[in-house]
Amino acid sequence: MPAKPPGWHQTAATHRRRRRALTWVTALAVPGLGLIAATSWLLASAETRTPPAARIALARTMLPAPAAWGSTATRLPAPSPVPALRSPDRGGSDLMLSTRARRSCPPAALACADLRDHLTWLQSRGHITYGPVRMEPGGPGDPTPRGVFHVAWKAGPHYVSTSFGIPIPYAVFFAPGGIAFHAGSLTTSSHGCVHLSLPSAHYYHDHLPEGAEVAVF
Repeated sequence: MPAKPPGWHQTAATHRRRRRALTWVTALAVPGLGLIAATSWLLASAETRTPPAARIALARTMLPAPAAWGSTATRLPAPSPVPALRSPDRGGSDLMLSTRARRSCPPAALACADLRDHLTWLQSRGHITYGPVRMEPGGPGDPTPRGVFHVAWKAGPHYVSTSFGIPIPYAVFFAPGGIAFHAGSLTTSSHGCVHLSLPSAHYYHDHLPEGAEVAVF
């Protein structure tokens, strides 16, 4: 067995100490890496781990209160008021009645016809509910009778005159001789009836009951 060189005991001990130190460093390094990774994960941005809805709620809680915005903050303009629609009961009319016409129609009448100004309207207890609207009365040869009358009957939208053989839609008969409100020309005189536009004739037909008082003046 060959003899060992002098000092080999010290060399072997040194190697053993180095191996133990390396072993401890390795043992400590691995948990250290895990600790660092865990710490990094814990410190990661909460935004990347928060659902979208929660992020929105979180962002809202971070906004300053309105009182903190100050008087110079930009404010949204108040919505403009929407103009009210004209009541269909007034017929969308912008025509004006004369004082004479208002005095000439008795409060008890539900329908009034002014032969001089070629205007007609519906009312309730003297308060206008529809109109005034344009109308065309009978000409000099077939004048519309004046006076206070009452609705006798209504003929519906497809009635044809038995006297002249022409359609007179929505006829509302109120005076002797077949005198009625009905749809007709507003530029050509009638044979004594009161011509209305088709929408107005329809409205009169639906809102003048039998027996309703009609004043023509």
